[in-house]
Amino acid sequence: MEELQSFQAAARECGFLAAEESKDSTVLWFRKTAPDASTGRHQRLCLDSMTRSATVYWTNVRGLTESKTFRSAAALREWVDGIPAAHQLNKVASGS
Repeated sequence: MEELQSFQAAARECGFLAAEESKDSTVLWFRKTAPDASTGRHQRLCLDSMTRSATVYWTNVRGLTESKTFRSAAALREWVDGIPAAHQLNKVASGS
């Protein structure tokens, strides 16, 4: 439970807002407050209490959906904070 609260705090710190919760309360979805500059689409983040993980989903410059799963809130923060958002998503999209 503590890890999920850490994920929620990290999500908010990284610019995500709570969007919806599953009926059985095992999944919480977040949406990035601002759309990505290159695609105009909002990143999504899924917190899963069953797997105790967070997965970020985004659309790359080619229009494909990409994702990255994190097992700790610290890893999520490091990934989001480590590279400017537009560069980070374009780098992943190009396979670099």
